Amino acid sequence: MKKITPHLYQLNLGFVNAFLIEDIVPDADAAGDLVPGFTLVDTGMPGQLPKIFAQMKKTGKDPRDIHRIIVTHAHTDHTGSAAAISKALDIPLWAHADTAQLVEQGLPGQASLQVSPGLLNQLIYQLLIRRGGTIDAFNIDHRFVDGEVLPIGGPGGVKVIYTPGHGAGHLALLLQDDRVLIAADICTNASGLNWSTEYEDRELGRQSILKAAAFDFDKAVFGHGRPLTSAANARLRVKFER
Repeated sequence: MKKITPHLYQLNLGFVNAFLIEDIVPDADAAGDLVPGFTLVDTGMPGQLPKIFAQMKKTGKDPRDIHRIIVTHAHTDHTGSAAAISKALDIPLWAHADTAQLVEQGLPGQASLQVSPGLLNQLIYQLLIRRGGTIDAFNIDHRFVDGEVLPIGGPGGVKVIYTPGHGAGHLALLLQDDRVLIAADICTNASGLNWSTEYEDRELGRQSILKAAAFDFDKAVFGHGRPLTSAANARLRVKFER
């Protein structure tokens, strides 16, 4: 588990990342006291609950301090363990309404996909994505709207940015105090900043990247790959404006 900014940690789940937004929340058992709490953003593939909890415990964090889960979109590598973690901790799940329509039916997506250029993308698509499949269905307790500001991650909150293209209901999240963007799968930074492996609509995805890049942030983290640690919004614009 890697600390990215004062309120944000990245969890390495193999080929995909999840994130923890740290907050201070009231302790229901001790009036006036404050205890650390977390929002888990995305959950990896099915079966990742033990790995997520182990990474937290290794750094002295208690998984029972996770108070909610946000899923950025419905794809299996982001929602695969959502139902299991929500049930284990008895916590709510938040997502965009379009994502809710899919995951509540156990669907990771419905639209046809456009594979991005490159042999590696073709291989990833053929081996990991093409077969589709289902996920364990789960209910969404809160449905986001574009521009909503969540009262977590510091006084400035977390701004919800609707970023479709990669998948229906896709969201990016801006931690405003930390000036860091959780970009999810609008693009990747695995072997350099580049397109995600596939999109439902790549041109719409490009517009969403530029929409997110218009906000004020210095760092960015991704569902796949390494963080950008400086001038991240400018680097996204330069890469994808062409």
